[in-house]
Amino acid sequence: MFKAILLEKPESGFKASLQQVDEAGLPAGDVLVQVDHSTLNYKDGLAITNQSPVVRAWPMVAGIDGAGVVLESSHPDWKPGDRFIHNGWGAGETRWGCLAQRARLLGDGLVPLPAAFTSLQAMAIGTAGYTAMLCVLALERHGLKPGDGEVLVTGATGGVASIAVALLGKLGHRVTAATGRPDEAGYLRSLGAATVLDRAELSAAGKPLQKERWAAVVDAVGSHTLVNALAQTRYGGAVAACGLAQGFDLPGTVMPFILRGVTLIGIDSVMAPLSARLEAWKRLAVDLDPARLASILEVVPLSAAVAKAHDLMEGKVRGRIVVEI
Repeated sequence: MFKAILLEKPESGFKASLQQVDEAGLPAGDVLVQVDHSTLNYKDGLAITNQSPVVRAWPMVAGIDGAGVVLESSHPDWKPGDRFIHNGWGAGETRWGCLAQRARLLGDGLVPLPAAFTSLQAMAIGTAGYTAMLCVLALERHGLKPGDGEVLVTGATGGVASIAVALLGKLGHRVTAATGRPDEAGYLRSLGAATVLDRAELSAAGKPLQKERWAAVVDAVGSHTLVNALAQTRYGGAVAACGLAQGFDLPGTVMPFILRGVTLIGIDSVMAPLSARLEAWKRLAVDLDPARLASILEVVPLSAAVAKAHDLMEGKVRGRIVVEI
């Protein structure tokens, strides 16, 4: 038996709670692990609060991310004692996840814990930070360089965007952070933002083409915010879209694409190939300032994970939440 955040959906209604779970219920996999730390991403918040149909099989152990140590392995690349990071791959959705003391995972999806990070730091980054790095890498492949102009980051106090601000700032970009929480302006500037923008300037319907401002954008919000960001992106610029905090709709036009040559890049972290994951974690180990990472995170015990997930979805959380297992 082991402790886990179990999501259930009996006829009496949805329930999320900390329970003792039988190890016999673990899914098939070639690596059994001890999870030392997990985290709460936006998708975890959706699942634990039952606000979106994230979970595809019941009952489900929550948690798309985990870091810890391998206990048993039949996979050639992993042996007992190895330190690992796990992000996505359907954990917490179609197979039991990592908000638990034990997990059985697929060795092909694990990434070695970089020497630069502890498991706590790796989960302070988590899927959110790894997604932020995928966004930065995508914009760099498009040609973005420091000095090219302002880079907009939306949803800036959230997990993805906080780390995107820290990464872009350390890399030498002039970052504008858009947020609905003006009281967090000092926090965002401490991460590396040069300017803080009220999200209200982006969140309502706007013109198909607007004044050119952004060399590039990292958008974690979607809906009208993404459409306005596209409409304000400079000729030949790129927008990396990785979230839907405002909504999954895209109520815009083709005008930015066909008149300004703007590129919209979709960022998926769940099923990204191992090569992309390894590149992202390698860059995170170099380009993410540990001091800034420390200012982003809050650590909570597994027993507090459900309550903290509700706080996350109610907009009461900034940065990243690490769950100590």
